[in-house]
Amino acid sequence: MNYKHTRFFLSLTLGLGLGLAGSVNVQADEFTKADLEQWQQDFTWTVKKGERLFHSPLGSNTVSCDQCHPNAANTHPETYPKFQKQLGRVATLGDMINWCIQNPAQGKPMSLDDPRMIALEAYITYERRGVPLAPGKH
Repeated sequence: MNYKHTRFFLSLTLGLGLGLAGSVNVQADEFTKADLEQWQQDFTWTVKKGERLFHSPLGSNTVSCDQCHPNAANTHPETYPKFQKQLGRVATLGDMINWCIQNPAQGKPMSLDDPRMIALEAYITYERRGVPLAPGKH
């Protein structure tokens, strides 16, 4: 496809998208106080589970995350995704958690949707709350 055709299709797609957006009635969900309290309780429980995992061996040896990163220090979740030399590519926080589990801890990687992985990410990120996002920063 040449430049003129690309511009035409982009214009057409954008025009149709804007036209449809004007005709669709979109409303945000309404949250009750009970919803917010339940979600905060679930989040807090997940962070606490992550903290327990962070201070426990996750592999075949006795290495735990906190031996290299006390209180999640030097994990910098606010900088992901970013290029990670160890992996040779742009990685997510979960990718790096798995790298640590496989290498220093000599364990098996977790799927990124594993509840344990989510708990570890929640704890690590919670420990850095208030720090501005800086994806790609080293």
